[in-house]
Amino acid sequence: MGQGSRNSNNLVVARANGALEQMKYEVAQELGISIPQDGYQGNMTSYENGSIGGYITKRLVTLAEQQLAGQYSGQ
Repeated sequence: MGQGSRNSNNLVVARANGALEQMKYEVAQELGISIPQDGYQGNMTSYENGSIGGYITKRLVTLAEQQLAGQYSGQ
């Protein structure tokens, strides 16, 4: 596929991009996975990328559940 980024995900809230990027690096660090400094993840394994994405999804679902329950504390 080459080194070009062809991300087809469209953010509903464009301002959330920075927070999602930060979350990606935080989750990777928690899992002991190093994301290359240039941001290119093409040389990472599917398992590594899937683990990061899975944990991000789990964390976002938790945040949404807390918000829906009126318990969101803004973390």
